[in-house]
Amino acid sequence: MSNAPLMPKATAVWLLDNTALTFDQVADFTKMHPLEVRAIADGDAAQGIKGMDPLSNGQLTREEIEKGEKNPDYRLRLQESKVVLPPQPKRKGPRYTPVSRRHERPSAILWLLRNHAELKDAQIMRLVGTTKSTIASVRDRTHWNTSALTPIDPVTLGLCSQIELDFEVQRAAKEKPIDAAYGGATLLPASETTRKDEYEPAEKSSDDLNVDAVFAKLKTLGGKKHEDEEE
Repeated sequence: MSNAPLMPKATAVWLLDNTALTFDQVADFTKMHPLEVRAIADGDAAQGIKGMDPLSNGQLTREEIEKGEKNPDYRLRLQESKVVLPPQPKRKGPRYTPVSRRHERPSAILWLLRNHAELKDAQIMRLVGTTKSTIASVRDRTHWNTSALTPIDPVTLGLCSQIELDFEVQRAAKEKPIDAAYGGATLLPASETTRKDEYEPAEKSSDDLNVDAVFAKLKTLGGKKHEDEEE
């Protein structure tokens, strides 16, 4: 069995104090680094930790220890537990929150609404163990204690674990559509840049026509004035 024993450091302290096993054997059994086991033997680590007897809790047998003491290359085997724990039933419904912490749920709801707006009401209900009406009152600021609410991390309050919070956040992020991110300024398309050039000659020709018309009018005015003088 490759699992580590319960309280590895305490088990290592007991094995070092009560057996002749090598550092490598103790490190392999407790799944610790040999240098850490050596530091425990030298008194540089695990100071104040009381040794735990692995024989009393059935994790190791006296025969295994004797085999290891006779052969330094032998690796101890962790005994399988004889106690079979019943499987934990899946919890249905909202999370149960102790009475002493129920007054802290609105603060946790406010923190989730501000920092993880992508979470659905059902996810907040699973994390905090609240109701949909309470979430709506905190969101709409119609809660009876809105003026005194301060956003507090539900993990800090002990209402949920960090693993549960990360799981719900990642799940909500996958379901939320990805918004098109702004990629910065780009060049105008060729259709836009060439459109201006197409209209420039027309504008110039209209200007030329206006100038010609002005000069023609001036000539006519000049000719009439000359005719008046001759008369």
